[in-house]
Amino acid sequence: MHSMWKGAISFGLVMIPVRLYAATEQNDLAFRQVHRPDGGRIKFRRFCSVCGEEVPYQDVAKGYELPTGEVVILDEDDLSSLPLPTMKSIEVLQFAPAEQIDPILFNRSYYIEPEASGARAYVLLRDALEASGRVAVAQVALRQRESLATVRCRDGVLVLETLLWPDEVRTATFGFQEQDVEVRPAELRMARSLIDSMTADFEPAEHHDRYREALTGLVEAKVRGAELLAPEPIEIATGPAANLTEALRASLAAVQGSAAGGSDDGGSDQDGGGAEESGTAKPRARKSASGTSARGRSGAAKPGAARSGAAKPGAARSGAAKPGAAKPGTAGKQSAGRRK
Repeated sequence: MHSMWKGAISFGLVMIPVRLYAATEQNDLAFRQVHRPDGGRIKFRRFCSVCGEEVPYQDVAKGYELPTGEVVILDEDDLSSLPLPTMKSIEVLQFAPAEQIDPILFNRSYYIEPEASGARAYVLLRDALEASGRVAVAQVALRQRESLATVRCRDGVLVLETLLWPDEVRTATFGFQEQDVEVRPAELRMARSLIDSMTADFEPAEHHDRYREALTGLVEAKVRGAELLAPEPIEIATGPAANLTEALRASLAAVQGSAAGGSDDGGSDQDGGGAEESGTAKPRARKSASGTSARGRSGAAKPGAARSGAAKPGAARSGAAKPGAAKPGTAGKQSAGRRK
């Protein structure tokens, strides 16, 4: 990994020199825009909308457009004069319980590595944070943008997570929030029983990006020039709102039946009361109900899955005559010889 920021953690009067590394990455397949006939890459050029001339990169500036249509030009000297004290410092402002921070605020994660001279202070802060059960709330400027951030422990390493500012989170305003939607007590009990039955420890390694695996198989098949096999679509049960009770009852019966080896206990209760008591399915029951079991994954083409539809070297000859088969017209000649 390459460090993308170098500075210090400001912890009271303690300064800990550190480096930041991006903790996450996107593993999506990268595509380029190309010319279909010859595969040449498409290049984009910058043209001025006023004079129509191509603009070299060194002549590109930052501009803020006013409501009147006029543009204010800002250059590097203007931006460098702005106060940005956290440009080289992770300034700890306070400490707070982790549960008080809404996950919607989380933005990006970075690993924090100490410089050799700050290793002892780094370990001290790490151990003290871990023992307190709290996270540090800080401010830091990355790429000329100041953000709120948290510092927490993960696997013996401090992790910096930048946060969105409160005004960057949109307010949820939807029509149904003002409606008086009725939920029956029996439906609520069955829904809670279904949640209990599908509850299990979260294991990220058990989940896969089925679309990326199928896309990788598609690219590999294209490279080989093979016939492609489309993955089976994942069926999602849908129905009108009037069937909510029946859908809950059927889902609960399916989960409990899978956990009990096909038993229908608790699935036939009309009010869901018995289901709530017996809804203690094993963790694997959650997989079968949520469509992520081994059978549910069979429809997703893995990197090598598309090969199953590839024509084998001799497959195209399956309709051809075998060495011992009679050639066209042979049978007629033999019968004619017998008549003679």
